[in-house]
Amino acid sequence: MKTILFVCVENSNRSQMAEAFARIHAAGRVEAASAGSKPSGRVNPRAVEAMKELGYDLSTHASKGLDEFNGRDVDVAVTMGCGDECPLVQAGQRLDWKIPDPREMNPEQFREVRDLIEQKVKDLLASLDDHP
Repeated sequence: MKTILFVCVENSNRSQMAEAFARIHAAGRVEAASAGSKPSGRVNPRAVEAMKELGYDLSTHASKGLDEFNGRDVDVAVTMGCGDECPLVQAGQRLDWKIPDPREMNPEQFREVRDLIEQKVKDLLASLDDHP
């Protein structure tokens, strides 16, 4: 089973939603995780609310650091365009998605970022299916 690690600084918005979408759309075909270089220690309530609108309970997730992934092999490491390169994470493939931080956005803009993340996750999963 392929492993995907989604990384952003706080692990409170973008990477959490990406992990959730990977779990939703991969249906057990991949192991998805997320982490942050400077985790905030909490998942943003706005991200929880945005995912709840789609029927996913993000409140069960926790904001966590990269420590558990240092030196661990993952198939794909995806950064969210936040400048994190996570050099200690060993990844077969690295992607950097230029996704704006939705933290200060209004609800409509926050949903647009959420939907962008969902599409990018779907595209990534499809590319993994094409190249097993």
